[in-house]
Amino acid sequence: MKGTALHHPDVAQLDADGIAGNRRYHLADERGDLFSGYDEGTLVQVVAALDGDTLRCTFPDGAEVEGPADATGEPVATVFDERVVQGHVVEGSLSEAFSSFVGRPLRLVKTDREGDGPDVHRLSLLSFASVADLGRRGHYDGDLDGRRFRMNLELGDAEPFEEDTWAGHEVAIGEAIVQVLGQIPRCRVTNQDPRTGEHEWSTLTKIASFRPLIGGAGRGIPFGMYAEVVRPGRVRLGDPVVPASA
Repeated sequence: MKGTALHHPDVAQLDADGIAGNRRYHLADERGDLFSGYDEGTLVQVVAALDGDTLRCTFPDGAEVEGPADATGEPVATVFDERVVQGHVVEGSLSEAFSSFVGRPLRLVKTDREGDGPDVHRLSLLSFASVADLGRRGHYDGDLDGRRFRMNLELGDAEPFEEDTWAGHEVAIGEAIVQVLGQIPRCRVTNQDPRTGEHEWSTLTKIASFRPLIGGAGRGIPFGMYAEVVRPGRVRLGDPVVPASA
């Protein structure tokens, strides 16, 4: 591969815990389970911004609600599938705003530890070529928006699914070195339009029509690769992506 692209921002610091701030906040329901786009796709329409000590969320109707970025409320344990993540409730009106938006009681929570929020592994990567190939094979009308896969690193100048061949290898990306691990089993959130959160395309069915399922009990539908940081460093838009030994 010749280059990498970060969707946002154009510069990121990769540390042992992944990208600083990535999924540091989450929503929990009344049972203490993680509440996400898997439960309510329209959450993608809420725009969040961290401004110093203030967390500000803008809702689709234009309403802006803000609160303290540092959680000082009660401690909570949120169930992320098969693991428990410790955190504290973010005080203020944000929890109430999200509850009103989705129509059920929710609490906004900040994880106690950096890196606890991401799913299974701390980094994910995918090439633009793989997304384009899926769009062609699935006869998608227009350009398939790769944001539906919610990847940390998007790679350019690659062959479709070239990233899959890097499993078990270390790769230099900018100043950092990451180890590429296994394939990512995708969930039904990928069927949603990344702009609206509404079901828009049968993404999983299209992937499964030409990609072998991941082995083991899960038999997941693969798209994209997990990774972990081996050597911290800064990654910028357009940085080279090469084998770590190069």
